[in-house]
Amino acid sequence: MVPKGWEETKLIDTSAKEKYSFTGGPFGSDLKSSDYTDNGVRIIQLQNIGDGKFNNGYKIFTSEEKADELSSCNIFPGEIILSKMGDPVARATIIPSHHKRYLMASDGIRLKVDESKYDTFFIHEVINAPHFRGIALSKSTGSTRKRIGLTDLKNITFHCPPLIEQQKIAKILTTWDKAISNTERLIENSTQQKKALMQQLLTGKKRLLDNEGKRFAGEWESLTIGDVVELFNGYAFKSSDALEKGYKWLKIANVGIGEIKWDNSSYLPEGYENEYNRFNLKVGDVVVAMTRPTLGNQLKIARLKNKDDESLLNQRVAKLLFSEKVSSEYMYQLLSTIGVALKLNHALLGTDPPNLSTKVLHEISMELPPLIEQQKIATVLTNADKEIELLEQQLADLQQEKKALMQVLLTGKKRVVVDGEIA
Repeated sequence: MVPKGWEETKLIDTSAKEKYSFTGGPFGSDLKSSDYTDNGVRIIQLQNIGDGKFNNGYKIFTSEEKADELSSCNIFPGEIILSKMGDPVARATIIPSHHKRYLMASDGIRLKVDESKYDTFFIHEVINAPHFRGIALSKSTGSTRKRIGLTDLKNITFHCPPLIEQQKIAKILTTWDKAISNTERLIENSTQQKKALMQQLLTGKKRLLDNEGKRFAGEWESLTIGDVVELFNGYAFKSSDALEKGYKWLKIANVGIGEIKWDNSSYLPEGYENEYNRFNLKVGDVVVAMTRPTLGNQLKIARLKNKDDESLLNQRVAKLLFSEKVSSEYMYQLLSTIGVALKLNHALLGTDPPNLSTKVLHEISMELPPLIEQQKIATVLTNADKEIELLEQQLADLQQEKKALMQVLLTGKKRVVVDGEIA
């Protein structure tokens, strides 16, 4: 049902009535790596097109002359760029005002909105909404990574209200976006503050106060990680035993950086937790990926945070067993540092695939404070983690609230007030 006063609209109908207002990026042969420069006109790559936000971290440029040559593929601040490629396909973001103009790479699509009839932010929200995204996915091709053509994309339809109602809806959703952006900024700040704390506390550059209010003093003990940590390997469960429901099964793909990531194949038959009870994982256990154990400068290590994480340990994942000489939480924080990951990368250089072992860990040296100081340091860092987790939960709640609003506002199920009346 089309809401009263709304019209069925094709995406192409929202574009400005001028040349290249809805167009794709250049052919790959027209913009090659040899055209890249240290400065000039910034090229927008797939990495920059986030799901509703611009990812500013990845930066490459080309010359003004090359951008002029490919003028039909130029895109400007305030316009929408869509991605032909997943993940997800047809995601869109609004071009920021960091530069006066940009050049799209081959998989970008420019949409300059006709602002006499349509609100740019409203159209941006429609493109990223579940309804539009679902149609785009159904029209995409490719088995591993989906791709949508320009013709299919421009002909996707949606229900569109009059401009004044679009603007009201956009204003409401913008409020949530601001709250989401502010929370993301708080998470980033808290994460950076925690990294600074780790650098000071885990190296002894900054010492805390003991139970008597005096600052810890004295030398730390020199030893290796292998002196206080052992690895307990998982069991070789068969992939043919995997179920969509059952008892959770922790595989190497489920171990992220500081998190457990569950999926629909992470289950074994009920009863396995009793038959293979020595491989049961409980709350507080720490696990590490045994194959390709690092991602960049971080170790793929995670702690089971709650009952929902309790599971059976698969091969190529290990549970860390800590000696009584150390605080398990302190060691978890230490192993999460960039320094440990760099040492592991160096130790595993040239191996294919790189595999973690107790022997490799044993060769990594460290300075270890007394147990009471470890516990104090662990408490400070754990509290920092809890603050970040709280902010992450707030972010997830805001994102869910926005999705719920999009579902009712962008479909006309709930109407907004325009000039004192419900539209």
